[in-house]
Amino acid sequence: MHKIDLGLVEMTMDIMKYAIDRISATEREIGKPVKAAELKSLVGETITDKGIGGENAFNLWKKHLANANVQIDHPRHLAFVPASPTRAAIMFDLVTSASSIHGAYWMEGAGGIFCENEAMKWIVSLTGLPEGAFGVFTSGGTAANLSALVTAREHFREKEENRGKKGLIIASIGAHSSVKAMAKVIDVDILLVDSEESLHQSELEETIANLSEEERNRLFAVVATGGTTNAGIIDDLSGIAAVCKKEDLWYHIDAAYGGGALVADSVRHLFNGIEQADSITIDPHKWMFSPYDCGAVIYKNMELAKNAHSQQGSYLDIFKDEGAHGFNPTDYQIQLTRRVRGLPLWFSLAMHGTDRYKEAVERGLELALIAGKMIEEHPDLELVREPSLSCVLYRRKGWKPEDYTHWTYENHKKGFALVTPTKWKQGDTYETVSRFCFINPDTTEKDIEMILQTME
Repeated sequence: MHKIDLGLVEMTMDIMKYAIDRISATEREIGKPVKAAELKSLVGETITDKGIGGENAFNLWKKHLANANVQIDHPRHLAFVPASPTRAAIMFDLVTSASSIHGAYWMEGAGGIFCENEAMKWIVSLTGLPEGAFGVFTSGGTAANLSALVTAREHFREKEENRGKKGLIIASIGAHSSVKAMAKVIDVDILLVDSEESLHQSELEETIANLSEEERNRLFAVVATGGTTNAGIIDDLSGIAAVCKKEDLWYHIDAAYGGGALVADSVRHLFNGIEQADSITIDPHKWMFSPYDCGAVIYKNMELAKNAHSQQGSYLDIFKDEGAHGFNPTDYQIQLTRRVRGLPLWFSLAMHGTDRYKEAVERGLELALIAGKMIEEHPDLELVREPSLSCVLYRRKGWKPEDYTHWTYENHKKGFALVTPTKWKQGDTYETVSRFCFINPDTTEKDIEMILQTME
């Protein structure tokens, strides 16, 4: 199966044609899930002793399996945080896989890592962090948040009096689910400030003031959000920075979704204070138009990350040798084995230039404002809050939670659109509402209008 023959060449051509058709398509179905039992009945046994053959397997994919996935870059996929990788980035994702590069160490992946680092320099420049700050590409925001929090915890434990303590971090209830999950992974407690809107300096100060002496001695980090997943809300980044500086706390900003907006002149001021962070999470596979999976973690002090993550082993000694010197991404995050997942982003940036990225992000921001205006003008709809970044929360007057769920499934079943409900905190209760998140610059005003019409 590792030999080259005519069948392999023909299969390569078939797959390249499929990729070309997918990349160049201007109209395509959104796709929808199918139950496993139904898929099994359609494709039968695919993993057998002798194999079913490449042509047969590929035909099963094209006929039955491909459309059982949601096309994440469909212009009417406005749920969760969608993605819209550039065609250039998708093409170079093929090159990345075909090149078979191990991206952990410079000794094996110098060319690919060099390209990643060029893209990373641009991302870091957007944050305004001081000279010496840098980062690495991860599998996504969860891995980036975990890497940052491990670094923060290990820095906290550098002091002898903290080595036996179970740490404590503070975030808001609007923080991404991965922040809460990663607190479990690194075995620290997390205190959530009840602030569905922006977390402000005064709220953080009050929370810290109300800690017991034992809790204060365990507190080592604060996690702010640069664009919440639910509503695009940006915390008081400057105010939180002042508190962290005063209290000697690690300051992490999760900007996995919102970080792409750093390139947009119209909203860049909303992120003032991000340059004071100790670590930052940004997901290029969200608003920087890179394919899955591509996250990034950035550190003000790279040596602290290296102290926390650098792995040791006799089989790894060669990578520390004089002849292998270079930037080793594995030293700064949780993964050893890694692909050069920043390579497609580098190619797209190199091909198109950063001005195109600015235009594409600004379009997402504009679409949110357009949708907000349409909702305000619609007699049966109303905004829950003003659009923030590219997120729009709105309600259909008179609807109950089950109405939103039914509406979502009906539109998806028809292959028309995927827009899902969420919950918004009102006082002590949570209201089910609908939500748009605009990433894809190919989404049109007509798309928005047609989706809203289905709520009538």
